[in-house]
Amino acid sequence: MTDTILNLEPSLGERARSALGRRNLVLVGLMGAGKSAIGRLVAQHLGLPFIDTDTEIERVSRMSIAELFAAYGEEEFRALETRVIKRLLRSGPRVISTGGGAFINDRTRAQIQRGGVSVWLKADLDVLWERVNKRDHRPLLKTENPKQTLKDLMDRRYPIYEEADITVLSRDVRKDVITGEVLSAILEHCGKDKSA
Repeated sequence: MTDTILNLEPSLGERARSALGRRNLVLVGLMGAGKSAIGRLVAQHLGLPFIDTDTEIERVSRMSIAELFAAYGEEEFRALETRVIKRLLRSGPRVISTGGGAFINDRTRAQIQRGGVSVWLKADLDVLWERVNKRDHRPLLKTENPKQTLKDLMDRRYPIYEEADITVLSRDVRKDVITGEVLSAILEHCGKDKSA
């Protein structure tokens, strides 16, 4: 992890942190886009705490995401997710990685738009599939044709993810490359805010 940190311009994180101010940075995108992995690195560079909403949901409910889906269904899970994200956004700044469906929910998306700067980690189908098909803990992919299900999710969700403040292409390159692109995008986006 240390070598990843050394590969980026040292002041980039400091400048992005200054530009972000008191706002939260919220990563959105489909499962496998890299929200948790990149989010942790971005948080490290910004000197901010990192929190993964799925981990927080599991902590407060004392159930896994798969158990929550099985016991209560997606609608109840999304209601819990909205409450958790709302609470997290109140005490920032921090870097928050959201579950793939969080930004799709109108209420949650509105909270994210009010309480932070959103970054969509956008990836193509082959990249996502390569990352998610090795593990079977994704409740939404427990279907007869999981790759087609993932494609269907992309088709439905990508138009909504486009509402994010920033879009960064997640692809198969070193994590420090994507991390640097996120930090640079924060600088560019938040710099526009200050000059407006």
